Amino acid sequence: MKKVVLSMALVAMMSVSFVSCKEKANEAETEVEATADEAANEMEETANEVEAEVEETADEAEAKMDSVSDEAHEEIHEDHAH
Repeated sequence: MKKVVLSMALVAMMSVSFVSCKEKANEAETEVEATADEAANEMEETANEVEAEVEETADEAEAKMDSVSDEAHEEIHEDHAH
């Protein structure tokens, strides 16, 4: 009888332990997934911001190059006029 009671107690303890571990594992997995999703979203936002900055810088550089080119053409025409 003593062995039966001890065996049942052992089984009860093991079932509680394994259920508890599964819940914690699921909880941890959910937390990891949420963190990964958050990190992915932040990386995407940062990539979009960088892309916008690069496009803006490229546009500014192109505008400056056009301005320099126009000034150079004007100087060439002035030199030929004199």
